Amino acid sequence: MMMSGRYVLAAGLQCCRCRVSWHGKRHYSFLPDDVKSLRAVVNPDISKIRNIGIMAHIDAGKTTTTERMLYYSGYTRALGDVDDGDTVTDFMAQERERGITIQSAAVTFDWKTHRINLIDTPGHVDFTLEVERALRVLDGAVAVFDASAGVEAQTLTVWRQAEKHHVPCLCFLNKMDKPAANLRFSIQSIRKKLKANPVLLQIPVGSGRNFSGVVDLLTNQKMIWKPISMRHDDGRMFESKPLDQSDEPELLQEVNEARAALIEQVADLDDEFAELLLTDFSDNFDAVPSIKLQEAVRRVTLARKGVPVLCGSSLRNKGVQPLLDAITAYLPAPNERHHDLVRWYKDDLCALAFKVLHDKQRGPLVFLRIYSGTLKPQTAVHNINRNSIERMSRLLVPFADQHVEIPSMTVGNIALTVGLKQTVTGDTIVSSKASAAAAARRAQNDGVESKKHGEHASVVLSGVEVPDPVFFCTIEPPTMAKQADLENALGCLQREDPSLKVRVDPDSGQTILCGMGELHIEILHDRIRREYGIETHLGPLQVAYRESILHKVSTIDTLDRTVGERRHLATVELAVTPLEISTTSSSCELAFTEELGGQLSPEIKAAVENGVNSSYLQGPLLGYPLRGVSTLIKSVKMEPGTSPAMVSACVSRCMLKALRLAGGQVLEPVMSLEVTVGEERLSSVLGDLAQRRGTVRDIQSRHDDKVLLATVPLAEMMGYSTILRTLTSGNATFSLELDTYEAMNPQDQNTLIKRMAGLL
Repeated sequence: MMMSGRYVLAAGLQCCRCRVSWHGKRHYSFLPDDVKSLRAVVNPDISKIRNIGIMAHIDAGKTTTTERMLYYSGYTRALGDVDDGDTVTDFMAQERERGITIQSAAVTFDWKTHRINLIDTPGHVDFTLEVERALRVLDGAVAVFDASAGVEAQTLTVWRQAEKHHVPCLCFLNKMDKPAANLRFSIQSIRKKLKANPVLLQIPVGSGRNFSGVVDLLTNQKMIWKPISMRHDDGRMFESKPLDQSDEPELLQEVNEARAALIEQVADLDDEFAELLLTDFSDNFDAVPSIKLQEAVRRVTLARKGVPVLCGSSLRNKGVQPLLDAITAYLPAPNERHHDLVRWYKDDLCALAFKVLHDKQRGPLVFLRIYSGTLKPQTAVHNINRNSIERMSRLLVPFADQHVEIPSMTVGNIALTVGLKQTVTGDTIVSSKASAAAAARRAQNDGVESKKHGEHASVVLSGVEVPDPVFFCTIEPPTMAKQADLENALGCLQREDPSLKVRVDPDSGQTILCGMGELHIEILHDRIRREYGIETHLGPLQVAYRESILHKVSTIDTLDRTVGERRHLATVELAVTPLEISTTSSSCELAFTEELGGQLSPEIKAAVENGVNSSYLQGPLLGYPLRGVSTLIKSVKMEPGTSPAMVSACVSRCMLKALRLAGGQVLEPVMSLEVTVGEERLSSVLGDLAQRRGTVRDIQSRHDDKVLLATVPLAEMMGYSTILRTLTSGNATFSLELDTYEAMNPQDQNTLIKRMAGLL
């Protein structure tokens, strides 16, 4: 078994080594004598592991960059192409047909002496949850930019997600071969729009079609990619040599100025490097060794004081090998990222489930990030969130849609497990209930208070925040005989995609599908047809509105019921208050007065919470969920023997009364819209936007194009891609992102209410 396992792994886990010839050319390739032992392949030293994600705006070149990384590392034998539909990480039929990434895909490979666990994430706004849950478990990220466009709308979104999880990043300015590529413009947009501190590490050699390589500012090495022949332009071979006086004077001057600026910038950001310069190299800062400069750049990156910037052209096979070197040099190893609660588990297993896939043969496949301990197949594990014990049958290394079975996996790695049938995204997996209890005791001894969510709440890894859906529609099977199959398919898809919500309308009995956008629901519909063989019918898309209240109101209500010989009497007093509406705070709040909170038993307190939370699900106007409402429970009085269910019913009735008195308002999702269009078509786009209740925020210039920034209600954006294509003859691009929820004006609200009531 050991020998067969080794040969299976050898096909996918070839180590890469640098071979330098006398002509100065460097050829990265996989070599037969570089195959590692099974132990080294499966469990590399933690300092050699890099868990990274590739993130960007749609069409910036994430998947193409990933494909080049796999090719140069020896994982693939041919270069995959998004347009040809043969990439490794975009393996779903829908991804290959549309040329976009829909699901985040994990792939493992070795680069030189390092193990890289890489996740290629989507760039489309409908699939931002895929980016969110990937960044939750990654230690570093590579942000890919179109060098002709700089920071784009979705770039901002994924960058904010990385900031939220404190993930160190580096930037790769891709598509440097485009005529409009502009290094300075891209650097300025990173500084201005992302509020980041770009640390430029490379200068491009040539521009547009003449882009041929880069100069490394740390080592002054000039790297040039020259095709051996038209058939062998795969980028493996490139010339690396020091800059000398025979190079172009303009390039020499630009490199000297850029390197001086780099040294000065790093000295400002890193005190240790500044002290080294002033102590040992005060006469000539440029004489500082490149290794010292590299160490300082790494400290700056890990402290998130700056972001290294590299450049290249993935499609033209230029600049990807230095990017891989930068990933291993500047992004953190798992043991350099500190997760406070993990220390309480010591050497016991602690892992986070961040993604679930369904395989027809194996069943649910759960991706785990291991934060401590060792994972082994054929063992029982404890799911803290579900309070259940599950048996893990097999352990795999993920290679996109291919997986290699392994005997164990250690801390810092990303693993794929078979057999965890109850685990969902965001669950914490530990070795046993006893280890969770021991970790909780250590946390308590360290002064961490247990939270209300359970006795082990303080030792549960924080899960993934799931955004509220913005669209919904009905879904029906072709016949009632297929209803059970449809429910099974939707159940599987919900486990895979937490942003998909499924509910049953209590009045009509119809199944309601709730998603993040038109494309999201379209993809789900297509997957049900292809993967589960069910030809479903979708109703018209509808916007997922929310409701809120206008005024602060206090009210009191009493419920008196006699069931059999038992009398249930409860009186509840509460107050509801409107909160400020934002995209970041979608939930409603609940609080008890300080005096009351200590008086209620846990059972009655839970009953009150259930009563309030059930009232938040349906607003008083149109029955949409409530948003931005704070409830304060002032008093709860009851006769002895009153059941918690009756208390909950009394709270619900009191809440309904308060919400009606407070006055309702409908909130509609308002989107941030960015349209890139030629100046000659701008007036047509502006005219169409005015008819959609849009508000223009800014019009910027980007080379020969105009970039229109606006806000527009989501309800007005149905089918916008088709309209925009018609208006601009296909010469425009746009992106949408949820900006906020805003109260509808009275006229539009009355129109909506009448339409919902069937009066229009």
